[in-house]
Amino acid sequence: MTTSPADPPKGAGKSGQGLKLLAVTACPTGIAHTYMAAEKLTQAAQSLGHAIKVETQGSIGAENVLTDNDVRDADYVIIAADKDVDRGRFAGKRLLAVGVAEGIHHPEALIERVRSAPVYEGGGAAAPKGGDRERSVAYKALMNGVSYMIPFVVVGGLLIAISLALGGHPQADGGLVIPEGSFWKHVNDIGVIGFTLMVPILSGYIAYAIGDRPALVPGMIGGWIANTGALYGSKAGAGFIGAIVTGFLAGFLVQWIKKVKVPRFVQPIMPIIVIPIVATTVLGLFFIFVLGRPISWVFTHLTGWLGGMTGASAIVLGALLGLMIAFDMGGPVNKTAFLFGSGLIASGNQTVMGMCAAAIPVMPLGQGLATLVRKRLYTEQERETGMASLFMGLFGISEGAIPFAAARPAQVIPANMLGGAVAGAVAGLAGVSDAVPHGGPIVAVLGAIGGVPMFVVAVVIGAAVTAATTVTLVDIAERRKGRRERAAVPARAAGEGDGVRSDDPGVADGSGVVDGSGVANASGVADGSDVTDAPDASDAPDIPDAPGVPDVLSGYVTQQTIKTQLAADDKEAAIREMAELAAATGKVTDVGELVRVALAREAQGSTGLGEEIAVPHAKTDAVTAPVVAFARSAEGIDWGSLDGTAAKLVFLIAVPEAAAGDEHLRILALLARKLMDTDFRARLQGAADEAAVLRLLGEIT
Repeated sequence: MTTSPADPPKGAGKSGQGLKLLAVTACPTGIAHTYMAAEKLTQAAQSLGHAIKVETQGSIGAENVLTDNDVRDADYVIIAADKDVDRGRFAGKRLLAVGVAEGIHHPEALIERVRSAPVYEGGGAAAPKGGDRERSVAYKALMNGVSYMIPFVVVGGLLIAISLALGGHPQADGGLVIPEGSFWKHVNDIGVIGFTLMVPILSGYIAYAIGDRPALVPGMIGGWIANTGALYGSKAGAGFIGAIVTGFLAGFLVQWIKKVKVPRFVQPIMPIIVIPIVATTVLGLFFIFVLGRPISWVFTHLTGWLGGMTGASAIVLGALLGLMIAFDMGGPVNKTAFLFGSGLIASGNQTVMGMCAAAIPVMPLGQGLATLVRKRLYTEQERETGMASLFMGLFGISEGAIPFAAARPAQVIPANMLGGAVAGAVAGLAGVSDAVPHGGPIVAVLGAIGGVPMFVVAVVIGAAVTAATTVTLVDIAERRKGRRERAAVPARAAGEGDGVRSDDPGVADGSGVVDGSGVANASGVADGSDVTDAPDASDAPDIPDAPGVPDVLSGYVTQQTIKTQLAADDKEAAIREMAELAAATGKVTDVGELVRVALAREAQGSTGLGEEIAVPHAKTDAVTAPVVAFARSAEGIDWGSLDGTAAKLVFLIAVPEAAAGDEHLRILALLARKLMDTDFRARLQGAADEAAVLRLLGEIT
């Protein structure tokens, strides 16, 4: 599939009147806006007599990838994206970067503006011009770091857990030891390396998203320093919170150094020698001598403070230790509580470690549970991480929750602390003891826990509290964000600003948070994280279609699901009318529930794409197989589209909750592309009857 003209205009390129353009389009979820922008840019270039090749970075992978030869021969480059796009390959070219919606609504203007765009010199991955706020730059950088960190957390944590489960030998005191030199000891060592790398990886790729390649080394080394407390006199490193700090410091420090004017002969070595060395040295020394001292002070004084609380109420002490264990998961606060509890084991006081042991697994278990009970709030990658987090929680590996805390600290850290406090308090109240310096259900299985039933109760209650609090706080945050976005629509629709923010309604924000129906909020079309292929079309009832018409959209659209004129004159009535249309196929078991889920999706942000198009959608078990209904409205229905147009062409997409695969994503991408064709829309609007509409939709291949 390609979005570029098959035959570039004659004479296009540097030697002719036409230009040779390159473009990259991408949105956080990678479906509708990605392909709509690509199609619009292609159409605009063709109409102006220019050649263009557009790379789409969608959820089903990069397509029509730009080659080195393409870049070498190009005149100009346009990036229309609401997520980070690697710009290093475009060094030396005039480059214009905007939000993806600019590519949809103003493609001709972008082609004109790129002529006077500055030459890209290989700097940082800045935000789209005039569109993103500084908050959005920071958010993208944080999500970039989390995305790269997740594989290290999962691989390291699971290898450690597997090695303990299969290679560990219970000791007389209830401990678990993997014999030195054994096969499983080597597996454990590999897992430890993965865990050791995850913090500098988080820091490095946060820095990379801000300052590009020159920031990668100072970011990673800064993260390593932050996680190595011995370098600044602390028994505990700063953990993932320290990594976030060093990542942002490294990124912005590199950006600042790039602005320094240097002689021309020094410029070639700036990004590969001067900037990395200067930034790494400055950041490293700053952390060791400035930031590290407060961390060491906190660790020392927290330890002394806890030492004076041994006579305090067991419930209060347990809650306090649980709060500390859950706060930074490996940082100085966590380590203070853990070392305090483990240090008392030798003196015969094993109840303090019992409180810590109950709190340790709560964070990974709670966050993993949250991804199961409210799937719509998480991307596919996050849900997979959630499963790994559950497994790590069973083995007392609290770091399994770090990716969630790093991505949404304001929601996840308080939820973790509340659950940890509850678990610690229950364990303290019940007098649970632990004879070894470790936590989690694995310790109970190995016989190191005294009071196993209440230990299990403490862990279960704590994990449930964490999960419930997390989904509640995340849901509230998303609803507030949706209200702010909808309130900002009139200003942005009026053309304020030079770009479109990544948090515009209908454009997912990159967090992977999906909409109310379980279908990601990507310009009204589902993303690759949650909407997936359904059972084979052959499983659906045989529906007679117009003669000579192949399966349309893999058989999801039939003549039965097409209506040439909607009777409804408002959004809710239109969705209900189309749901009843889809029900005629026998694939809808509960029309009311389908309508409810689709309207809940609309409450998160309008699915009106503009260009007189709306694509309401729902993911629900009220349908047994994917079904797509299409209907027209002569007068148009107010759908809250960004461009203010009333919806005259409406597609209702419904998929079952348990759908799986990528075929549905491919169809959505094709649909988004084809609907950007003005001629196709005109023919669709003017088709005489259902059979004619079906034949037209058969062109979407």
